[in-house]
Amino acid sequence: MRDLHLPGRSAVYAQNGVCATSHPLAAQVAIEVLKSGGNAADAAIAGAVLLGIAEPQMTGIGGDCFVLVKPAGSEAVVALNGSGRAPKGLDAEALRAAGHAAMPIRSIEAVTMPGAIDAFCRLNADYGLKSLADILAPAIHYAEEGIPVATRVAFDWADDLPCLKGAARDFYTVNGKAPTTGQIFRAPGQAEVLRRIAQHGRAGFYEGEVADDMITSLRALGGTHTHADLAATASDYTTPVTGPYQGIDLVEHPPNGQGATAILLLNILKHFDLTAMDPFGTQRAHIEAEATKLAYDARNRFIADPDHTTRLDQMLSADTAAKLAALIDPKRAMPAAAPLTEAVHRDTIYITVVDRDRMAVSLIYSIFWGFGSGLASSKFGITFQNRGAGFTLAKGHPNEAAGGKRPMHTIIPGMLRKNGRVIMPFGVMGGAYQPTGHARFVTNLTDYGLDPQTAIDAPRSFSSADGMEVERGYSDTVRSDLAAMGHKVIIPETPLGGAQAILLDGDILIGASDPRKDGCALGY
Repeated sequence: MRDLHLPGRSAVYAQNGVCATSHPLAAQVAIEVLKSGGNAADAAIAGAVLLGIAEPQMTGIGGDCFVLVKPAGSEAVVALNGSGRAPKGLDAEALRAAGHAAMPIRSIEAVTMPGAIDAFCRLNADYGLKSLADILAPAIHYAEEGIPVATRVAFDWADDLPCLKGAARDFYTVNGKAPTTGQIFRAPGQAEVLRRIAQHGRAGFYEGEVADDMITSLRALGGTHTHADLAATASDYTTPVTGPYQGIDLVEHPPNGQGATAILLLNILKHFDLTAMDPFGTQRAHIEAEATKLAYDARNRFIADPDHTTRLDQMLSADTAAKLAALIDPKRAMPAAAPLTEAVHRDTIYITVVDRDRMAVSLIYSIFWGFGSGLASSKFGITFQNRGAGFTLAKGHPNEAAGGKRPMHTIIPGMLRKNGRVIMPFGVMGGAYQPTGHARFVTNLTDYGLDPQTAIDAPRSFSSADGMEVERGYSDTVRSDLAAMGHKVIIPETPLGGAQAILLDGDILIGASDPRKDGCALGY
């Protein structure tokens, strides 16, 4: 139990259903869907689509998603890959010839086809109880009527404003400026798109006037994108990857997501006695940072489109983890394990829902960087994601940019399983931070015995390409000690990620939500 004398957030306890996500309206809508006869799949879609209006800098219908689903009455976990592919015209050789050593980040070349809407339609058809029209109605309403901009959203919006160009600047500014906290943001163009999806399913988005708007806009911006590229977009079911740690199994989405990185990171951490370390002290932060460098180097070498990913078994093997753990000096920071050539950032949303029948959904949905590519369609204002920035231009690399390929993705939904039973859907937003965030959340729960809310609230650190990011929740002494060990210590401008989780504890559901975001957990 948390110390009630100190500021903090209590977990949410309920019996019939819980949603935890990054905006309170989305959590509210998800609970309303459950109470009106929908299940966790319906509620997760309804909340996620609404988040594209509530947090448009983070996500939107022009983006991708990954989903883990535990159906009611089953302990099997199904993975749905809702990530789009590069247009057939993307050519790494042409980019190299133009002088690019890495994928240009906020560029037309980085725009991949939007996969989330196809995945939402498929998830609804295969697992939902309510119609698309019913579950999209709340997002249509709020897109028309508007949503007051929340505090964290206003902060991120202002930070990301400079990237907006052309139509995106028209649709996502108020008189050329970022909206401030409490100002109303409306997206009537997206409301119209959602009406068409509600009526016609995926065809309302991938065909007809909406498709024409996207492709015409992309080509006017210099893209090679075609109607055929858009029409070919399709989600697919895959098998999750899992790894054991301290009596539980971490269940992750397979490549092209980076979930295997979190499993490798935990496998490395097994070789150190974390329980003997102060959970918020120097030694734990150092060991985690060094393990992160090694795990992320493996990620950058191997994770790619599922048809091109190589040596996944090697990434997940205990022998690989043991060899990597042996490279860690407990007293000294290593240089970067390898240059991080893939672009990474920390903008996305996460939603998790568990219903009365104990269907559990873990869903993550993103346009990658803040406002994605900074570009949008001219008629409906659909933001174009920049997921192609996840490719590399290294010739012969499994993740080399190419037409028709899916890029390496940072977004990863998670679940925890114990004794064969799913006990917790969870996610940690934050781009590159996500595998470290997953591993830290798991070790907070297992090695340090923290409850889910306290595990989420706890301070975070992360060895990123910029340096050792250490939140202000750590003491100055820890920062000083880490610097003395050779880490380039910085305090990040924004907090590291944001997390949500729901613990299935017998007949009770316990929802936890990150105070680093505007959202909450709600139950009934």
